[in-house]
Amino acid sequence: MISEDALLPLAQSLADAKGWDDFTRTLMLSGKALAPLPLDARTETNAVEGCESPVWIAFSENETRVMAYSPSKVIRGVLAVLLEKANALTQQQRENFDYEQYLSRCQLERYLSQSRGNGIKSVIAKLKGL
Repeated sequence: MISEDALLPLAQSLADAKGWDDFTRTLMLSGKALAPLPLDARTETNAVEGCESPVWIAFSENETRVMAYSPSKVIRGVLAVLLEKANALTQQQRENFDYEQYLSRCQLERYLSQSRGNGIKSVIAKLKGL
């Protein structure tokens, strides 16, 4: 079993990135790993308030995992990193997990603008409530 605080592959690839360009490229490629939230689940109920770009996040009973979508490539990359971890945790672990520290450990925190950072805090709050 993987340790709860272990960096998973997408987060580890960001932690290993050398420089801004490599980090940005890695983050955008990470977004391709995100299973998109179906269109019919992109509802007002699943929308995350306070984000610069539209973001929807929901728990899929059919898929038995958290799914999300944003049209922003950067935010999709951040969502992919967050959901890779969230989906490796139980519901109780997800509620108590320190996502901010996780993002800091993979260098993501320092690359987010203040407005994006505030939106990600809203994403994390919604994620913990699923």
